[in-house]
Amino acid sequence: MGAVRGTAEKEKPRIYPKSEVEVRGFLARHYDFLMNLMTLGYYPVFLRKALEFMDVKPGDRILDLGAGTGRNDAILARWIGPEGRILGLDIGEEMMAAFRKRFAGVPNVEIREQRIDVPFDLGERFDKALISFVLHGFPHQVRPVVLENVRAHLRPGGSFYLLDYNEFTLSELPWFHRTAFKRMECPYAFDFIERDWKAILKDSGFEPAGEKLFFRKMVRVLRAVRA
Repeated sequence: MGAVRGTAEKEKPRIYPKSEVEVRGFLARHYDFLMNLMTLGYYPVFLRKALEFMDVKPGDRILDLGAGTGRNDAILARWIGPEGRILGLDIGEEMMAAFRKRFAGVPNVEIREQRIDVPFDLGERFDKALISFVLHGFPHQVRPVVLENVRAHLRPGGSFYLLDYNEFTLSELPWFHRTAFKRMECPYAFDFIERDWKAILKDSGFEPAGEKLFFRKMVRVLRAVRA
């Protein structure tokens, strides 16, 4: 039965065939290790610096859309204290399994299976919301739906943190960065990097409120407050 189920899962079509949002198989099972390897060990340092920009306080309630293995939330959980709460959302079975294993016995950190590109209502509101390297993997016509889900689940004045690529054109990059981006990224990412995300966030009911840049300004964590 297990072998049959595994075959069925492999044949299950992706929601967006051209996207890399749905991480499966070997990549999903070894995702954290491969990210470390690809960045020559720098990824954990970068991640902590980026998440420090969220200025998480004890008691914060945080929504992580596209939580994956929970690596971001393992850092955030140290700062929210026992009185805080983290809810991760994802759809990848292997990624969610890694998340649950990581937080086994931690009652205030959980994950739920939930698509973030369709309207949903969790029945609660959060102080902060995070999307980390997920939004660029969606077609642009569904990104406003994702942003509306974020806005709807933040309390008034709550903060949204978009950790993803900054805005740039490929011609601006050194040839090795340009080549790597072309080979590694899905087609939707090429569209993402050329859009004005501060303007898009403003049109979506947010007020941009600061940013922090990394990797020669190729990557950014952008903060926006629910208006």
